[in-house]
Amino acid sequence: MAKVKLTKNALKAERDSLKRFQRYLPTLQLKKQQLQMEMRSLQSRVEAKRAEEEALLADMSSWMKLYGESIEWHEYLKVTRTRVSEGNIAGVAIPIFEGVDFERNIPDLFETPVWIDAGIRALEHLVSLRLERRVIEEQFRLLGEELRTTSQRVNLFEKVKIPEAKENIRVVRIFLGDQQTAGVARSKIAKNKTIAKNAAEVA
Repeated sequence: MAKVKLTKNALKAERDSLKRFQRYLPTLQLKKQQLQMEMRSLQSRVEAKRAEEEALLADMSSWMKLYGESIEWHEYLKVTRTRVSEGNIAGVAIPIFEGVDFERNIPDLFETPVWIDAGIRALEHLVSLRLERRVIEEQFRLLGEELRTTSQRVNLFEKVKIPEAKENIRVVRIFLGDQQTAGVARSKIAKNKTIAKNAAEVA
């Protein structure tokens, strides 16, 4: 802890600092709570997307096993663009998933299995789910970083800055009080000396 100057100006500065810390702290605490809530919500969404992916994969594998042929899916479907916009949660810029653009190569109906169209649609859905989940995971990561920073600031204010300012105010007030008491005592001593001197002169 830095040594505080034992002056009236220092006392005022410490009081001003304490007011400022006490004013900012509730805002930081509110932001921390909001980030925690948003992260819980995002975690639930990530888990829901994972479950949806797994269910789709299980469904796809159940009917694709019926056909012994290996399919080169990249010949029929390519991702050309993942559309992402920018949003804001609790002052944090985050990516927002808007959709996926695909390049589709329509298969020759006479040379490919009849279920290939359904497979392409299912694959599009799977890729879209996976990319959306990754964007949500990035949101979670960004909010996590902000939560760490905000928590550190809350702890700094609660455990360091506010107690430090209060202690500095206490120390300066005690010193100034002692100085005032000492000043009054010196004044009384000087007054008594003057009275005694005057009395001696009169006598």
